[in-house]
Amino acid sequence: MLVGEDPASVTYVRMKRNRCEQAGIRSRHVALPASTTTDDLVGAITALSRDPEVHGILLQHPVGAHIDERAAFEAIAPEKDVDGVTMRSFAAMGFGLPGFVSCTPGGILRLLDEYRVDLAGKHAVVVVGRSPILGRPAGLLLLGRDATVTYCHSRTTDLSAITREADILVAAVGRPRFLSGADIKPGAVVVDAGHNPGNVGDVDFASARERASLITPVPGGVGPMTIAVLLAQTVEAATGQLGVR
Repeated sequence: MLVGEDPASVTYVRMKRNRCEQAGIRSRHVALPASTTTDDLVGAITALSRDPEVHGILLQHPVGAHIDERAAFEAIAPEKDVDGVTMRSFAAMGFGLPGFVSCTPGGILRLLDEYRVDLAGKHAVVVVGRSPILGRPAGLLLLGRDATVTYCHSRTTDLSAITREADILVAAVGRPRFLSGADIKPGAVVVDAGHNPGNVGDVDFASARERASLITPVPGGVGPMTIAVLLAQTVEAATGQLGVR
C-alpha cells in the first residue's frame, strides 16, 4: 500500500513489486491519494486483512504527517504483518517468540549470520536508532543473540566516544555520511542501514572501510536484504494461512 507519490517511496514499491515477480509472488498495488485520512487508510487495510486472497500486507512508510501511522499499522492482521510493524510483532521480537521480525533488522541479522559474525558478548551500538521499525527492533534482535546493546539517539552526549567502543555498529541515522572512519573502532563490523539522496549511506564508506573488518555498502547491502526478508516472511505467512508446510 502506498499513500501519496513520494518519489523515494514510489521507487521502493516498484523495487519490491519487481522482486515479487521474480520470486513468483503475486503482488497487488494499492495506491491511495496523499489526501487519504487515517480512517480511510485503516478501512482499506482492514479490508485487506479480511481478504483471504491476501497473505501479507506492506504499508510503505512514512505516510503523510496528518495520518496516525501507528493506527494504520495496527489495522494489519498479525498473521499478515510480513513487514513486522505491529505491536504484536514487536513484542514477539522482544520476548524471542515466533513471529514476523521487522524486515531491515531481520535482514541485518541474516547478513551477520552469513558472514559468521559472533554476536555473543560483543558490544553492539545502534546509532540514532529509536525507530520502532528499525533501531529498536534491531537492538532487541541483537540482545536476543547475547550481544550487549547500547542505543544512541539525538540527545546522546559524546556520541563518537560510544561508537568507538562498538564491536558491532549499526547506523540508522538518516543523515548522509554522518559517521566517518574516526568514529569507528578498528576491526569493528559496520552495518549501514541508511539510504540518502545520491545513493549514499549514513557512513562515509571510504574512510570507514580502512578501519572496519566488515562493512555493508550503500546501495547493495542492507536494502536488498530487507526486501529478501519481506518476501521470505510473505511465503511463511501464506503457508501458515493455507495450512501448507
